[in-house]
Amino acid sequence: MKRLSLPVKLQLSKKSAKIAVIAVVLTLVFGIPFIRYGIFVKFSAGSGENRVILDVKEGFTLTKIALELEKLRVISSEELFVVYAKFQGSEGNIKAGPYLFDDGMTPPVILRKLLAGDVYVRRFAVPEGYSMYQIAELLERRGIVGREKFLEQCTDPSLLAELGINASSVEGYLYPCTYDINPATTAEALVREMVFQFRKHYLRNFEAKVKALGMSSREVLTLASMVEKEAVESCERPMIASVFLNRLRRNMPLQSDPTAVYKVRAFAGRVSKKDIMLDSPYNTYRIKGLPPGPIGNPGPDAIEAVLNPARTNYLYFVAKMDGTHCFSVTLDEHNRAVERFLKSRHVPIEARDLLPSRKSG
Repeated sequence: MKRLSLPVKLQLSKKSAKIAVIAVVLTLVFGIPFIRYGIFVKFSAGSGENRVILDVKEGFTLTKIALELEKLRVISSEELFVVYAKFQGSEGNIKAGPYLFDDGMTPPVILRKLLAGDVYVRRFAVPEGYSMYQIAELLERRGIVGREKFLEQCTDPSLLAELGINASSVEGYLYPCTYDINPATTAEALVREMVFQFRKHYLRNFEAKVKALGMSSREVLTLASMVEKEAVESCERPMIASVFLNRLRRNMPLQSDPTAVYKVRAFAGRVSKKDIMLDSPYNTYRIKGLPPGPIGNPGPDAIEAVLNPARTNYLYFVAKMDGTHCFSVTLDEHNRAVERFLKSRHVPIEARDLLPSRKSG
């Protein structure tokens, strides 16, 4: 019995060794990929310094998206990302659009963004009263679209015809509000969206009132754009509208400061004698009646002020030092107001019998 014990132990040792070898092989074959997969899912590919935008188009497959993410060095493995997404049952639920990623995001964070449609947009606010030239400059400064490209679309005859705007530009039809803009947005698409928003709000709130008033939409927008530029305090819009409408009824020149510098520079609150002498079809110091079109893009309150002006006999107004205006019925009253409120501002005497006003923009 003792003689048989040694060979049995040797046999057991050989079997144990084989099992150990098999275990090691199995660990190498199956365990390392599982470990690698676990590390891939838990950790990001970098520190977050690599920021990229990936525009996921309609029809992009999961493999295509993963491949692009790997090329952009957002993830370390296209294959493992596909495996992870399929394991989560997410293969057919990814939404198209531009996404902002960085290499500090883990695969679960990346996948959640794709499934939620958490697309990258830039918010851009169009201030009330801004002209298309001012909007173009803002867009360029923000790096959204170039100034010249935007203005080119604003005056493109074929686009104007398509949008139903019988004018030389979209001035007055770019609705002032906040827009979410994705990086792929073109200047043309942006103009379309701004005009679409105008149409939607104008049709709902003002079209019926304009028809009842007997004015054309373009006349209302033109007058509203002037009111918007002149008014500093919103409560004065109906008063300023009443002055312009009263002057129109009397066939008096409107003499609105912002019209004198339209297409020349942004109105910053004052005009000079040189400004009011400019030969421009928009300069209401040189023409009678309304300019040929809007001088900016009015907000709904300015349009409402034109449609429902204050009932006054005022024909003049002059800016005070606090942002409000002094309104007058007669020229004598107005001249006294000019002396009182503008004398300290060194306004040229030649301009004091005109219609001074003030609004930044």
